[in-house]
Amino acid sequence: MDLLLILTYAALAIGVFKLFKIPVNGFTLLTAALGGVALLGFLILAMNYNHPFSKEGRFYFATTPILPTVSGRVIEVPVQPGEKLRAGDILFKIDPERYENAVKALKAQWADATQAAEQLKAAATTARQQAIAAKAERTAAEDLYVRSGQLLKSGAIAEMQFKQAEERFVAARGQQEAAEAEALRTELDAASAIEGVNTDVARLQAQLDTALYDLEQTVVRAPTDGTVVQMFLRPGMYVVPMPLRPVMVFMHNEKSPFVAAFLQNNAQRIIVGADAEVILPSVPGRFFKGKVAKAGVYIPQGQLQPTGTLIAPEQINGSGRVVVEIDIKDDLSSYNIPPGSIGSAAIYTQHMPHLAILRKVLLRMKSWTYYLFGEGH
Repeated sequence: MDLLLILTYAALAIGVFKLFKIPVNGFTLLTAALGGVALLGFLILAMNYNHPFSKEGRFYFATTPILPTVSGRVIEVPVQPGEKLRAGDILFKIDPERYENAVKALKAQWADATQAAEQLKAAATTARQQAIAAKAERTAAEDLYVRSGQLLKSGAIAEMQFKQAEERFVAARGQQEAAEAEALRTELDAASAIEGVNTDVARLQAQLDTALYDLEQTVVRAPTDGTVVQMFLRPGMYVVPMPLRPVMVFMHNEKSPFVAAFLQNNAQRIIVGADAEVILPSVPGRFFKGKVAKAGVYIPQGQLQPTGTLIAPEQINGSGRVVVEIDIKDDLSSYNIPPGSIGSAAIYTQHMPHLAILRKVLLRMKSWTYYLFGEGH
């Protein structure tokens, strides 16, 4: 574009010299040259400030590292890299035998605990009935003891008979107390519960639920609609749930935002809703219209994270650029634009709108240059 402007100005200068028959000498040539430098400098500087351009653009996309929840040997990997998947599709399977056995063992223990809980309830009922019977026997023995005392005073019975009645009463009272204690103990055992469930049954139920969950995790499924973009997993490999050792990389099927980084000098001219245009090396000779969706939300170099050391400013590399997200309005579905593709972008503001024409011409010229590349030659 600079060359085009210089050639255009030179043509105009030559035309002016010839049209007005201006003498060609050192003074007129210097005046024309200085005038050209001033005019071109003003146009370029005003255009760069009011209609910013960035070659640091890219379609960004999110990926999820696939980690197994349980460990085991892989027995099946039915997916292929690049294959379109739906949420819930099977990515790979882990040998479930160990987890199936754990579920069977816990189910047996849970059944035993459930039966034992029912037996505790039955024992508590029996013990309570025995306590009631012991209380009745004590009452009868107590009546006999009282009557025997009265008869002894009147001389109707011998003292030996009274002693026997007393011994039966004491024995009946002891039996009742023992029966009441046993009934209380069995009732407490039967009533030991969490949210109405016997404690042993509740504990085993929780362990069984965990075992069932682990068994379910032996089949690893796609978290959303998307594609496996990197996979080296094969049947026979042993996988473990380690955070730093993903076995697959999953790319989600969602729109990739186009983000461009502009110089901080343009921060005052980048506003949400401004018109924008994007050009892509993957689609030479074309430009795509858009709008600024997010403007200058952050500068990456300014981020802070908690660490054990203080941040030294001299360790921060680069001054950083203003990150801008551009919402492309044109339909890109007919083009093969892989996520991660780079591009350039220009933003047009309401300031000096006539200079936007220069920026548009520049952008289109650059788009045509994408046809020129020499790799392989």
